[in-house]
Amino acid sequence: MRDRFSARETLFFVAPRVRVRAMRDLRRRLVGFHVQELTEPGASFPKTLKRPVLGAAFSVQIENSVEACEVVQTMGHADAREGAPFGKKKLVSDPIFGLHVHVGMPSNEMAIHIANSARYFLPHVFALSTNSPFWEGRSTGFKSYRTKVFDKFPRTGIPDYFDSYDAYENYVNLLIKTHCIDNAKKIWWDLRVHPFYGTVEFRVCDVPMTIDESIAIAALFQCICAKLFKLRSNNLNFMIYPRALVMENKWRASRYGIDGKLIDFGIEEEKPTRVLIHELLDFVDDVADDLGCRHALDIIPRMMDIGTGADRQLKVFQETGDLVKVTDLIRENFLASL
Repeated sequence: MRDRFSARETLFFVAPRVRVRAMRDLRRRLVGFHVQELTEPGASFPKTLKRPVLGAAFSVQIENSVEACEVVQTMGHADAREGAPFGKKKLVSDPIFGLHVHVGMPSNEMAIHIANSARYFLPHVFALSTNSPFWEGRSTGFKSYRTKVFDKFPRTGIPDYFDSYDAYENYVNLLIKTHCIDNAKKIWWDLRVHPFYGTVEFRVCDVPMTIDESIAIAALFQCICAKLFKLRSNNLNFMIYPRALVMENKWRASRYGIDGKLIDFGIEEEKPTRVLIHELLDFVDDVADDLGCRHALDIIPRMMDIGTGADRQLKVFQETGDLVKVTDLIRENFLASL
């Protein structure tokens, strides 16, 4: 878990005639308006994530004044800006923006074991990240509508349980043989064993509104993997729950964010999502210091106090009825976090 760890988030630059020059930490995507912000793999949490994320943010060079350019990490707002390329459907089809976190694994078998177990926690962390309540200028009633947009694609959502890495490989090979995909990167589940990097990749989350929130969520995923690895090393396992049950919690998280309730399947009862997130923090507490990321986890209680990005967007919209004010909030919060 300490050998390879990196994070990636997708940003969208909205302005007339914006040109993004991709630097070492950036990948150019979708006609120049869509880039991926990457960190270098590494062993230490502070060295791996904090400084590279900040460096990547500053390495984007845009040929417009700050006043003419918006940085939008969420989706659905850009149509509020007249002339924004987001509205040109022929150029960009349903762009959505997610935070992807890679945690290195010692073996493929350990990777599939941790992926199986970590599925349970996806809705909890996803609820913290919710940051896409609007779509095409309308409030959707969801705290994360991004997931609803992505549902139209195949091989998305919570993955099934695989009893071994061989079973997973057999699944992939069957899809390749039957021309469904050409490689396993075309599997876009909320969590996957990456086919090339030797990592478990978490893909469920929206891009949060600030860099510090992204760092906190990345730290939480790393801690979940380290805790599950620790249990496995001591011949203990976390309970495996069926995909259908985890999907129930994912829907609740997308609809209500941290303001709703999730199901505690162990006791077969609903609990407030905030309570379950605090329980998750207690669950991973004994690995945080070894990973050097306690400072990042300390951000999470504050996130629950002030609300998610979706909560803050909706508050501004309820007060003003103006999506331009919402995009101002997103830009100001993101730039302030640099």
